[in-house]
Amino acid sequence: MIVAKLTNKREYYGIHPELDKALDCLTPEFLEKASTEKTLLDGESLFVTKFHLETVPMEQTFFEAHRKYLDIQVVTEGQERVDIAHPDGLTLTENKGDFYGYTGQAEQSVILKPGTFLVVFPGDAHRLRIPVEQPGEAFTRVVFKIKVSD
Repeated sequence: MIVAKLTNKREYYGIHPELDKALDCLTPEFLEKASTEKTLLDGESLFVTKFHLETVPMEQTFFEAHRKYLDIQVVTEGQERVDIAHPDGLTLTENKGDFYGYTGQAEQSVILKPGTFLVVFPGDAHRLRIPVEQPGEAFTRVVFKIKVSD
């Protein structure tokens, strides 16, 4: 997991070539123009989607993880809490393709707001849409999916 400011994105170049391409896109102009439709930036190896969402009560949240893709989560409007845990300490509830759903307790939490980003690697289970103050808070999130294994 990486939690960082957009202004410090260059510190994370060199981890993976597709991650470098996504980091290049972390500009105000690109994030503003991102589409709510899945947009391929390098085929299925790198794509991006913008979501307009609201936070939900904790009982409606769940952890998810992926094995083939890492995610970059960027909140561009509003704010969202994200919980992180290793899947070994969680209970698997769903397995569809590259989506693994879990329940359990968080090990860490981060607050995403404009100017920050979160990278979750395969094996980083993350629980999204958690309110910072109360359920129903509107926010916008841009998600980059980067294929790191077959």
